[in-house]
Amino acid sequence: MLINRKKVYSGKIVDLVVDTIEMNGRSFIREVVRHPGGVVVLAELPDGRIPFVRQLRYPLDKLLLELPAGKVDPGEDPLAGAARELEEETGYRPESLHPVFKLYPTPGYCDELLHFYYADRIVETKTNHEHDEQIEVEFYRLDEAIELCMKREIQDAKTVAALFWLYWRKCRPADPPSSFP
Repeated sequence: MLINRKKVYSGKIVDLVVDTIEMNGRSFIREVVRHPGGVVVLAELPDGRIPFVRQLRYPLDKLLLELPAGKVDPGEDPLAGAARELEEETGYRPESLHPVFKLYPTPGYCDELLHFYYADRIVETKTNHEHDEQIEVEFYRLDEAIELCMKREIQDAKTVAALFWLYWRKCRPADPPSSFP
């Protein structure tokens, strides 16, 4: 049960709150990062190549290879956010997006929910990077991307999860997990 909440910080991407809660007759402090949620898009071109983005991740002070992804804007439908992020970051607009799964990447201290989408029909347009982004678009086939994961060259959790989902889906086409095409 929540006893007290103190907002410590409110920023462009996250808010930080410190909650005092009661459990089993004792009080505890919980630091919680509040995040509006995000989207991740795994898109495939007709020739099987997947667009990735290589970008600087400031907290790690290193470039990471990732699938296109981003924050859901306030009031924005995640499906619309996924289409927007794919086009902004890679210069490809999806003709359709299929929701595949959702996950909480860091539930121990953050309420962020990631919405994963798959696109197999995309049209080339142009990128529209935000002013604080330095993004390079790279293309890999699924087998190449899985190999990069195994070599620890792709270390981004959302990207690894999506790639292994697609690998699993392609290896088990006769046993689909749901009604997804």
